[in-house]
Amino acid sequence: MFVEARVEPKFSWSMLGDIEKGRPNLGNHVQVDVYRLMQFTLRDTMIQKMGVEKTDEIFYLAGKNAGFEYFKNKITEPKDINDFIIKLQKDLKENNIGILRVEQANFDSLEFTMTISEDLDCSGLDICDEEICVYDEGFISGIFLAYTGEEFTVKEVDCWCSGDRVCRFKISPVRM
Repeated sequence: MFVEARVEPKFSWSMLGDIEKGRPNLGNHVQVDVYRLMQFTLRDTMIQKMGVEKTDEIFYLAGKNAGFEYFKNKITEPKDINDFIIKLQKDLKENNIGILRVEQANFDSLEFTMTISEDLDCSGLDICDEEICVYDEGFISGIFLAYTGEEFTVKEVDCWCSGDRVCRFKISPVRM
């Protein structure tokens, strides 16, 4: 698990450009296989050069930065934790990222078990012994950080690639 203080990235949402202007005919959508082609070839190259542990650390932190920025730029300010979850579910589905469901929630301690089905990273892949959704762990962690201002630990406990048909995540604040 990679929990560390948020390092200010050089990335900003504006770096994504004006998609409407730049892609007036093709628009804002791309096939999942093309997304996975980029992600998995990048991951494979990083593993060859740096090993699995360092690659997973980088993917987690990249996902965390992405989740933080995604929340700031895509989720309208929620009124409370319930509104946050509803808006997150709606936005992830509308953007074809996945279908989020809350299995367990303790709103006092901010501990959750959530599933994402039909996710971008692994739904439909063969069963394997590799953890695929490290980026997603970071992404969820970043979203919760942006909403609460607190660091969160996010760990995938079930995955499509381990034989489940959803990715299940345990989410809890980092306790110092």
